[in-house]
Amino acid sequence: MATDLSRTKLTYHRRLFLWLAGYSLLLVGCFVVFQYNREKEFKADKINAQLQLINSYLLNELEKGNKIQDIPLDDFHTFNDLRISVIDNIGNIAYDNTLDTIPAANHLHRKEIAKAFLYGTGYTVRHSESTGLTYFYSAKMGDNGVIVRTAVPYSLSLNGLLRADYGFLWFMGIVTAIMCLLGYFATRRLGQHISRLNRFAKSAEKGETICDTESFPHDELGEISSHIVRMYARLQQALRERDREHSAALHEQKEKERIKKQLTNNINHELKTPVAAIQVCLETLKAHPGLTEEKRMEFIDRSLANSDRLKKLLADVSLITRMEDGSDAIAMTRVNLSDIIAGVAEEMEPIARSKGFAIDNGVTGDITITGNRGILESIFRNLIDNAISYSGGTTVTIALIEKSNGKTTITLADNGNGVGDEHLSRLFERFYRIDKGRSRAAGGTGLGLSIVKNGILLHRGAITVKNMATGGLLFKMTFPE
Repeated sequence: MATDLSRTKLTYHRRLFLWLAGYSLLLVGCFVVFQYNREKEFKADKINAQLQLINSYLLNELEKGNKIQDIPLDDFHTFNDLRISVIDNIGNIAYDNTLDTIPAANHLHRKEIAKAFLYGTGYTVRHSESTGLTYFYSAKMGDNGVIVRTAVPYSLSLNGLLRADYGFLWFMGIVTAIMCLLGYFATRRLGQHISRLNRFAKSAEKGETICDTESFPHDELGEISSHIVRMYARLQQALRERDREHSAALHEQKEKERIKKQLTNNINHELKTPVAAIQVCLETLKAHPGLTEEKRMEFIDRSLANSDRLKKLLADVSLITRMEDGSDAIAMTRVNLSDIIAGVAEEMEPIARSKGFAIDNGVTGDITITGNRGILESIFRNLIDNAISYSGGTTVTIALIEKSNGKTTITLADNGNGVGDEHLSRLFERFYRIDKGRSRAAGGTGLGLSIVKNGILLHRGAITVKNMATGGLLFKMTFPE
């Protein structure tokens, strides 16, 4: 086992060292290439400068009226096999000292000629088809548009270019050797760390409890290794916590089932009350056909009232169930919230007036959000109805507080008595009533505020409620646009 581990460490160490050595050699090679290109460019500029002096001299002599063949150059330059060409302003060769016959080819496409026409001077290195040699061409244009081009055979060796830089190469070679030596010891140390982590990984794979007494070095890799060990320890702790959470989840599931059963019982209880009242009224009417008209109408009115309450209860249960279980199926469109609030306020105005209430709607303008018109109407209808039925006040005030950062905040407040602070946290619970007898007498289903909260959550909004210092409740709602 120890032998296999040593071989693994050695293989990884050598592989990492070879990568580092290769990188160092690549770095040195890049410097060599850079130095070669730099020296090559320097030589090219130097040769071009010398040839441009000859070009300038020839142009001056031509402008004096001398023929190109009669211009002496023997004492003017040190180049061997100097090639001289004269190109007219339309690109044709007028003279070439190396050709017996002048070709008819146009030279405007030659790089050095094109540069001379554009910038006045130009040079390039190109293979000559007529002589079969590679030349360094340097061209210059005179004031009359005539171009003089000189060329010399071009051959530069790497040894010649870098002759003055051997000291730099030796320096780079020594630096590379030192880097490789340091890299060898660094990768060897790293290989030892990797071997230690390998032992830890094998223990972790077996699920063994890690009791690591061997300390890691005080460097980045040592810190990473320590983090890994601690992470594994936390993982083992997390597994134990997972088992505890699983038990808690089972308990929570049972609690949800209990709450669901309780909700079903509450709905059943709420349904029984109006059904029983209707049944009593009908049985009384059937058993006493001789009742006075006034009594008959009283029992019929009671039946209608309980029937209406039963209808509202079924509608509220259906709405709240639809919001919770089928939110994806509820259509959302762009709606104007101020129009919806105005419509609900106008609808509730007769009911409010009959009970001595006034609705003060201060929400105006264009407030466009994404929502379901029916559910939004139900939210504000339930809030206004709740204030009229239970607040004990005389005014319901609706106001736009803020419209910014993609959110709209609206408040709805009454000037009634408010509720005890102990009831605030439970106002949005289903069938929760502060005064059960009074709530039923007012015809409430106990689901109104629960519908409000679920409707706002369906619109990705939020709602809070608090007692105001001046009396009454303040509902604060935030809707995203």
